[in-house]
Order: sequence, then C-alpha cells, then structure tokens
Amino acid sequence: MPSPPGDGTREAARRWLIYLRIADVSRVRTLFTHHPRYADLTPVQYAEGLAWLRRTDLVSGAGRPAVDVGESLSLNGAAVPHVLWSAMDDERRRATGTAGERCLLALLRRAGMASVEHVSAVSDAFGYDIAATTPCDEHIHLEVKATTDPTRLVIHLTRHESDVMGADPRWVMGAVLVGREGGALSVATVSRAWLRSVVPQDRSQRGRWESARLTVPAEALKPGLIMEGGKSVLAGGSCAMPGVWGMTERAVVSA
Repeated sequence: MPSPPGDGTREAARRWLIYLRIADVSRVRTLFTHHPRYADLTPVQYAEGLAWLRRTDLVSGAGRPAVDVGESLSLNGAAVPHVLWSAMDDERRRATGTAGERCLLALLRRAGMASVEHVSAVSDAFGYDIAATTPCDEHIHLEVKATTDPTRLVIHLTRHESDVMGADPRWVMGAVLVGREGGALSVATVSRAWLRSVVPQDRSQRGRWESARLTVPAEALKPGLIMEGGKSVLAGGSCAMPGVWGMTERAVVSA
C-alpha cells in the first residue's frame, strides 16, 4: 500500500476515516474547514488525505470508510486497523440483494399478482424495490432485504426508506434468505411497528441520521409476506422455513 506524502496528510487521512463513519464527505470537509480544533492542518492536506484514501480503496467512491482506525491508531503501519468492509464484501452484498429481489419478483408473479414491477431497477427514489397489484386491485410497495445468514437477520434501513414507510400504508418490508444457488429458502415480513420503534431520532437540527443497521428479533418477523392489515400475499407455509432467524411455525407479530 503506498504511503501518503507526509505526516500531515497521513493525519488528515486518519481523521477522514474516523468522521466518515458518522457523516458524509461534504459535512466532514465543512467540519475540517471551519472548526478550530482541526485548523492545525491545511485544506490542501485534508484534500490530499482523502485523495490518498480513495486511491488506496480505504474510502469508497461513495465516501464510505473501509477500515476503523479509532481515535488513537495511526496509519504508519505500526498496527492493523479493523476492517469494516472490502470491495469483495460489497460486491457479495449487492449480489445477494439483487438475488433477493429477483426471488420475490418470481414468487409474486407465480402467486398470480395482477402486476409486478421492479421499480428499484429504474430508480432508488421510490423508497422500495417492488410495486405489485393483487387480483383484487390492492397495491403493495415492497422493500426487500436479503441475506445468506439463516441464524440472524441484520438489515440496513436508509432515512429515505424510513420516511416512505411512515407516509405510505402500502409499504411492506420483506426479508429473503438466499440459498447458494440464488433461490429463496425463506421469506418473512418485518413488522412495521417494530421498525418504527427502533428507527433513530434526530436529536438536533445540526445532526441527521441517514442509515441505520438493525438486528431484527424473531418476534418482529412473521413467515410469508403480509400486507398492512394482515392480508397474506405469500403464505408463510409455502415460502418460510421454521427456525430461520429464530422464527417458529407459530410466530406472531404485530403488523
């Protein structure tokens, strides 16, 4: 890994890695530019530090840090930072997410939906991945979360997805366990009530959450795909395996 040019740039890079965990590039740049605590380094050093991190893939194009250096750890090679993600991990997660969406598209079409549209293939602006209409002309807006881990369900909820959930009664979150061959081994609905109860709250006008990592408990899951109001779109018995994510055949959840 190439060394950054100079101690100042190396320190700037370390600070970028710390603060990009909690804010985006533009906000962190503003912090470094205007807060007196960080005035010991120049804007040029901060710019060079970020450029070096991007060249070495320690920060993604979207501004996501690849390692956790901590407040006390330097980038001089004396210690190994904790790895948060890698390009391979990101590609694997994207492939799993795509497989989960394709699985639910196929299951919904097989279930006889009047229409099924993969809207996230067009834009992320919708706040959900699939729009479907039942034969009774009922609409469902499905946000899909996929994983290959049957032991626990960890999801990432964006601020936009949360805002759409709060405003759209047709919004439903479906979780998919993806098998090695890319098929759906299990499907479950994540409780809206539970999601609302754990979504972060902004504590100040100066701070705003943008993404939350949530570990979903078994009691917040119901096998199958359930619309708001309790109507089943995909029956739990036909597309959910007992024991996945701690669910049982009698799993009961408030929608």
